[in-house]
Amino acid sequence: MSFKEYGAYDALGLAELVRTKQVSARELLDEAVARTERVDPDVNAVVVRHDDYAQRQIDHGLPDAPFTGVPFLLKDLELLDGTRTTFGANLYKDSIADHTGTLAQRFLNAGLTIFGKSASPEFGLMPTSECRLHGPTRNPWNLDHSSGGSSGGAAAAVAARILPVAHASDGGGSIRIPAAACGVFGLKPTRARNPCGPDKGEGWGGFSCGHVVSISVRDSAAMLDAIHGPEPTSPYMAPAPERPFLDEVGRDPGRLRIFFTDRSPYGDAIDPEIAAAVRDVAKMLEGLGHHVEERAPTLPTDPALVISAVVAANTAATVRLAEQKFGRAMTSDDFEKLTLGSAHNARKASAVDYVAALQNAFQISRSVTGFFADCDIFLAPTLCLPPVRIGEIDTMSDNLGQIPPLLRRYMPGTSMANMSGQPSMSVPLAWNGNGLPLGMMFTARFGDEATLLRLAAQLETERPWKDRRPPVCA
Repeated sequence: MSFKEYGAYDALGLAELVRTKQVSARELLDEAVARTERVDPDVNAVVVRHDDYAQRQIDHGLPDAPFTGVPFLLKDLELLDGTRTTFGANLYKDSIADHTGTLAQRFLNAGLTIFGKSASPEFGLMPTSECRLHGPTRNPWNLDHSSGGSSGGAAAAVAARILPVAHASDGGGSIRIPAAACGVFGLKPTRARNPCGPDKGEGWGGFSCGHVVSISVRDSAAMLDAIHGPEPTSPYMAPAPERPFLDEVGRDPGRLRIFFTDRSPYGDAIDPEIAAAVRDVAKMLEGLGHHVEERAPTLPTDPALVISAVVAANTAATVRLAEQKFGRAMTSDDFEKLTLGSAHNARKASAVDYVAALQNAFQISRSVTGFFADCDIFLAPTLCLPPVRIGEIDTMSDNLGQIPPLLRRYMPGTSMANMSGQPSMSVPLAWNGNGLPLGMMFTARFGDEATLLRLAAQLETERPWKDRRPPVCA
């Protein structure tokens, strides 16, 4: 297989080549490894390599599954037995997993060959992937800019065509933010659509879920078919789909009622090129026959305060577990200052404060859900500023107070769908004058990935992005 041919296929396309014996799984793995070695010195997307694990998978025989033989990366927060998982933290730089997460096992069952881990900020806490342990992951469209976070390594690897699909997760926008920054497709599924076990029943109070970023809509849909569904310890489950998610791709979405905004949920003005792109997409949607109207939900409380409280409490629990395991207090040699600062803030709060934050999240959820009584889809910018520059968000700064105001301007709208549990996607439909991608975010009702996938496929046909390549590309 030539260099050019590999990059022309999405994951289902590569799997079909393996199935019809036009190429072997070994050839695909070799190509992915060669591409990693070619472009990763520039982007730093693949921070843990275990090519031997993928080779053993092939030697032992891959299952007959939808993605048999397709190379794959797990995010460096997911456990895979016998491989290194660092969580982006110095303390765990040599940590070897002693079991496999449920989601990772479902990726294995789907036939994917997992040859490494993609970059994440420490514990997935930031919308940029610049952890101290591994260094910054750079945007293939402009190496001076961030690839986003927390699934920044996954999005950079897909954008640079190291592989067509990669694991990602989203607790406050961490699938959609890097998808927007890197010009790839990223769908955050409905709460509990995909499993979180076996070590926990939910992530970040139910805000977080795992899925993938991809170059094609159909890969995202087919992957959802392969990995969705509860496990025995799931505390709750998402509504069952009416039909396979892949069957929704190409299905007529009908005339959708679409509301949109080109402003921040706080009412602030946003980057003018992003605002113009939102209006351009709204006009395109109207041209496709949809009812389009400018309207946005009104929020009863500040989502930034809610998510910071929930994330801080979960971070404090992570730090405490480390202290119990190692028998000492954690320092900035172990964890970044942001992680320790977040844990410190949570320790100053009470259990009552945490319950109050969850109650506020519920009020936001009720407000957002009520908004969808009158519409099918809500369109907003995924990011309200272009991808930040490397170093702009410094998790080792002595002045961590400068980070929240920047986050409020940068990604104010993504966390609402995490609180409500609704499916939400970032679609690469625009680029600014400097050549940086500008993702458009579409959110649907709880459990309604079907409508999103139908619309995404329509947009993919109307304004295709798959063959648009960044300057740094394998």
